[in-house]
Amino acid sequence: MTTDRVYNVLFLCTANSSRSILAESILKTEGKGRFKAYSAGSQPKGEVNPLALRELQALGYPATGFRSKSWDEFAEPGAPEMDFIFTVCDTAHGEACPVWIGHPMTAHWGVEDPAAVEGSEVDKGRAFAQAARFLKNRIMAFLSLPLKSIDKLALESHLRQIGAMEGTTAKPATAD
Repeated sequence: MTTDRVYNVLFLCTANSSRSILAESILKTEGKGRFKAYSAGSQPKGEVNPLALRELQALGYPATGFRSKSWDEFAEPGAPEMDFIFTVCDTAHGEACPVWIGHPMTAHWGVEDPAAVEGSEVDKGRAFAQAARFLKNRIMAFLSLPLKSIDKLALESHLRQIGAMEGTTAKPATAD
């Protein structure tokens, strides 16, 4: 991998309405032109959750121009070739994905679904703020990786470790 070009990153979540949208916007800004961020879902909801957009605005990230779309758009001829694909929900992680052009590096960065939180507006807002924080922490760790000098095996290991950071939905392995 070299840093002489822009890397394409796709964030996947089932509905493509909250977590993947948060991650897309955060990487678009924090990647400072080194990364082109996209998001999609296996079963897109068709609309972006307004609480996700509100959280992005509150954090100073772009909150316009997003749409809930199918991951099939990124498996079609002529679609951008992805370098990295990160699932941010456990459901999407467990689904059979399309065959991606170029065999991108993948990792699971599961975060609880803030849209599933019930309760007051404060409770819901807190859930979106927490999801955005966990995703930003992962993205910042990803951006700190020395892509130009790291070998593929080490990079894959780092990507998995990032997915295990605070807030992960992945359950630790247990001995039988």
